[in-house]
Amino acid sequence: MLIEGEPRRTIWLAGDGRRVEIIDQTRLPHEFVIATLDTLEDAARAIEQMQVRGAPLIGATAAYGICLALAEDASDEALERACARLLRTRPTAVNLHWAIEDMRRRLAGLPPDARVAAAYARAAEICEEDVAICRAIGDHGLELIRTIAAAKPAGEPVNILTHCNAGWLATIDWGTATAPIYRAQQEGIAVHVWVDETRPRNQGAALTAFELLHQGVPHTVIVDNVGGHLMQHGMVDLCITGTDRTTRTGDVANKIGTYLKALAARDNGVPFYVALPSPTIDWRIGDGIREIPIEQRDPREVTEITGTTADGRIETVRLTPAGSPAANYAFDVTPARCVTGLITERGVCPASAEGLAALFPERAGAAADAG
Repeated sequence: MLIEGEPRRTIWLAGDGRRVEIIDQTRLPHEFVIATLDTLEDAARAIEQMQVRGAPLIGATAAYGICLALAEDASDEALERACARLLRTRPTAVNLHWAIEDMRRRLAGLPPDARVAAAYARAAEICEEDVAICRAIGDHGLELIRTIAAAKPAGEPVNILTHCNAGWLATIDWGTATAPIYRAQQEGIAVHVWVDETRPRNQGAALTAFELLHQGVPHTVIVDNVGGHLMQHGMVDLCITGTDRTTRTGDVANKIGTYLKALAARDNGVPFYVALPSPTIDWRIGDGIREIPIEQRDPREVTEITGTTADGRIETVRLTPAGSPAANYAFDVTPARCVTGLITERGVCPASAEGLAALFPERAGAAADAG
């Protein structure tokens, strides 16, 4: 997608073909900074500190983290150490586990002198596959937007509410929840996006708004609690969010606050869709509320906030009384019953075991055999 009119991806190889470069998302929207990952530990910290975030991008970064580790030591022991270190970084996003296991499976049977080239080749494939998946999600989601647009008075935009950042900054390109929006823009369909700020890290206000601004998509940033009000007054035609992990039965784990948006949408008859690439489906589990681990992050993300002062300085200030404790649950689970449908690279399906199995029979069958 575009930054200052220049096409960009979120992760790429440096000019030397070994190191990895990323957009440091902790610096957005106030500064555009490219960070270089030289080592496995750099990649692990980038995931932990959310320089990169979003399930697909986390997976791609983990894949390149293994590349960086093997470039220093391609032994069996080094491969296992790298996988173990990366698995500790974030507990909720299933793409992390998927990418690490994919890399491990492909590399473990190779002799050490063949692993480095194979690792870099596979990491690049993971990135290209994600771009293709997200573009396909955009094509399928576009049909939902097109149908709504056709029923509206001429010239009226389709009003879409999204939560957190499931845009190209969360993937390699296109995004998941934003891919249908960008495709609609390409097709000349008028859209307007309500952008939830998404406390406490403000990924909507900081990242989704940054994307839409540079891409030229009309949008409005709102505080998290406004969504229900907008839906009550007919100002939202469609909700689309992303997901970090989806169960085989259609439960979705996404940024904290997603469940409340789904409840408001259900109460007001607003379609609530979740856009997901298939690597975010965890075929091993069926009950998202009980089985998906929910990350709890540093309370300072709740008690402090960073912004730009009037004279251009970037400052962090405290929001709460110094003695008040804070809890920082990073995700919640929206039950399948509250989801209108799932937008995948293979099409749109009901949020159910039957719906997902119809689109991915090979994965569903393997999961049933394993269970």
